[in-house]
Amino acid sequence: MKKQQEQVTLHSTRQCSYCRQEKAFSKQRKIPFAEFDVERNRRAFTDFQRAGGRGVPLILIGKQTLNGFNPKQLEKALRQAGFNV
Repeated sequence: MKKQQEQVTLHSTRQCSYCRQEKAFSKQRKIPFAEFDVERNRRAFTDFQRAGGRGVPLILIGKQTLNGFNPKQLEKALRQAGFNV
């Protein structure tokens, strides 16, 4: 039986190059994600702070929190969340 996939959320900014790399990484692997711009959206910024965000990108995969873009760490977290990467 296949494990239920967790929701992936990306907190980002428009000018962040690591955010663009994370989006390209996820799109290339067909990983669905919700994106929230912490500069343009006050609620997204509040959620970012509550999640312990120290910088962007902040990636939430279910209950896992990843600060920054690290492809190997992201791949491992996605696999643990039930994604085929």
